[in-house]
Amino acid sequence: MEKQQKYPLGAEHYNLFEEIGSGATATIYRAVCIPTQETVAIKVLDFEKEKSELSNIAHEAQTMTLMDQPNLLKAHCSFVTDHHLWVVMPFMAAGSCQHIMKTAFPDGFEEAVIATILREVLKGLVNIHQHGDIHRDVKAGNILVDSRGAIKLCDFGASASLFDEGKRLHGRNTFTGTPCWMAPEVLEQQKGYDFKADIWSFGITALELAHGHAPYSKFPPMKIIMKTIQDTPPRLDHSERDKKFSKSFPKMIEKCLQKKAHDRLSAQELLKNPFFKKARSSEYLTRTLLKELPSLGDSAKESKIKQDMVIQKKLADLESGETGRYKKGFSRWNFDVEAIKTQASQLPDNEEEVERLLPSLISSSC
Repeated sequence: MEKQQKYPLGAEHYNLFEEIGSGATATIYRAVCIPTQETVAIKVLDFEKEKSELSNIAHEAQTMTLMDQPNLLKAHCSFVTDHHLWVVMPFMAAGSCQHIMKTAFPDGFEEAVIATILREVLKGLVNIHQHGDIHRDVKAGNILVDSRGAIKLCDFGASASLFDEGKRLHGRNTFTGTPCWMAPEVLEQQKGYDFKADIWSFGITALELAHGHAPYSKFPPMKIIMKTIQDTPPRLDHSERDKKFSKSFPKMIEKCLQKKAHDRLSAQELLKNPFFKKARSSEYLTRTLLKELPSLGDSAKESKIKQDMVIQKKLADLESGETGRYKKGFSRWNFDVEAIKTQASQLPDNEEEVERLLPSLISSSC
């Protein structure tokens, strides 16, 4: 007798409930698997969205299904329904670290919490790098927390392999990631890059968790790119805000944010850094972070209302003719750095979703 698959293939086997997240080509829902009554998350990717690429969608689904490490988000299964790909995943009830900060910790987390989160992310990166892959989008928004305080790195749509048919490549040279977190060598597009690009993003994420936002997040993308390439790397400083952190924290960040990739430590080496002696258990995260967080569904509804208000305001500005300083924007995925440098591209707000949506809104309004 054929063994029944625990997570059945087919939309009829799942009940979708509220939306808990969304992106350029995908929406994530809380759902229940009808045969088992287990709560899961389902990522619904639309093949017909303007900027979606079938190969990228298939790559992400395959990568998530093959993941086999406790700190990487593994997909239970995936299947096609109409023109959508459904990816069934574990339900991470607390959402992302970015969501938690926006909801309850706008100025960032305490040091023990940061050390605990980053230690678990490093374990995931060690696994990714050992398999010859690069994540390419490490940030708080891609670090998920479940109801028991477990940490999982997600969103492998941008990940890439350093191997091609068994042969090691010297490095990637596509311009992929999110500007605030991207390494200088990724932005410069001169000699390619390798897994050390993830270590830079990891260092930026450490600062993000400490302050509630990434360095340069208030600047338009063009300025972020130029500052990352030209300025000294961001650091924890001697301000009142950063005095609460121990000396080991800025030293660890400095090991990550080296302009020259070969000067950065590997994920495996970073795990031995004295800073991670401050890491605690998942139960500690449950007590300190998750105690009174609202549900993901309620937070998503509130966030969508605020986002719609911002977009409506920007559209109103467009209609009133206040568009002189805005030219055609760009997507944060696979864009051409030389083309960006020759444009006066600016986006009017640092809200993540507005940054993604506004260029197409402007284009369609012109």
